This record gives sequence, C-alpha cells and structure tokens, in this order.
Amino acid sequence: MKTLVVVSHPNIEKSDTQQFLKASAASLSQVVWHHLDANLPFDVAAEQQMIQEADRIVLQFPLYWYMAPASLHQWLTEVWVKQFVYDAHGGLLKGKSLGLVVSFSQPESAYQLGGQVGFSLSQFLAPYAALAEKTGLQLLTPLAIARFANQNDTEHQQLLIRYQQYLTLQHPDNFEAQAQWFIDRLQADPKTTMLADQLATQTDEIDRLRLTLHELKAGESE
Repeated sequence: MKTLVVVSHPNIEKSDTQQFLKASAASLSQVVWHHLDANLPFDVAAEQQMIQEADRIVLQFPLYWYMAPASLHQWLTEVWVKQFVYDAHGGLLKGKSLGLVVSFSQPESAYQLGGQVGFSLSQFLAPYAALAEKTGLQLLTPLAIARFANQNDTEHQQLLIRYQQYLTLQHPDNFEAQAQWFIDRLQADPKTTMLADQLATQTDEIDRLRLTLHELKAGESE
C-alpha cells in the first residue's frame, strides 16, 4: 500500500510535532511525505499524479482557529476539481482511503461537549467526511495528537507506533492487524524472533478466547 502524506504547515521547521512525525515516517518505503507550503505555487498535474498513485491519502495539519492552515484549503480548491475527484456519476477516488492526522495544543478532553473548547473534534472535521463521501474515499478514524510538547518519551514512542501503523496498515484500528505489525517487525530482527513467536501464540489464544466468548453469548440468546 502506497501512502501520500499531505502536510499543511506554514512554519514546519519550527514545529516539533511535524518534525517528529516526519522522522517517524522516514523509514517507511511506501510512504511519500509531501509538504504543501514548500510546493507553492502548485503544479496541478503533478499533484494529481501523486494522488492517483496513492492508495491512501493522509491530510496532516495543526488546528488553527479550529480549521486547517490555508495551504490545505488552497490545495483542495486547485487540485481536487470536478472530473478528477468526482463527476456526474459519483466519486472518482473509489478504492482509496482518506486519513486525517490532526494536532492541537489543548488536551483531548477539551474537544467534547462541556470541555474547554465545547465542541467535538468530529464536528470540526466534518467537512472532510463530506469530502470523502463526495469523492468515493473510505474515511479512516482520525489520528489526534494532543499537546505533543507535554508528552513524555514513553508517550512519544507510543505515538510513533500509532503513526506508523496509521500510515501502513489497511485497517489501523484492527487489533489483529496491530499485533501482526509488531510480529512482522520482531521477526525481521534475529534477536527478537523468539519474542515474535510468543506474541503470535498469545494473539492466537486471544482469538480463541474471543470466539469462545462469542459462542457463549450466542448460546445465551437462543
């Protein structure tokens, strides 16, 4: 799977969050990192070619006044045009998926009813759901990054894993896919092959337990 990461940030060199994410994606051979602000004015044909070649498009940006920076809006306006992303018969990007990686300085709990912001992140990102619907894209659950500067090393390591899985897994929220992702990386290193085998065995055991639980629940409903 080839992933195109479309980054909108006007001052990316001074963004610790974006520099961390860029470094996290650097080792992924099937991931293309594309910084919009560095590619102005847009070569529309080249931009559309990148979209066509990608299986997954990830829009990555910080929230500025509860919306994406201007370069993303400009890119969508100039590049995502009729007859390229949709026509009279529907979306033309079917078979691809759309991901959203969104960072913000408030705690995640602020983005809910009664929180500091008072609105959910889903409400602010709703236009991208409409975009996916219009163009035929499968929308993934957004990856939210809250208060990166306040995270410790362990949280940064967890974010690196979540981010790499988000860019490379067909179903990044699926437990089995996540477990296999770990197994594949452990098996690639001879020093951790035994650990990979143990993890695979434990994953199989969890699957059996889930099946047993499902059968028990099915029996209760009969």
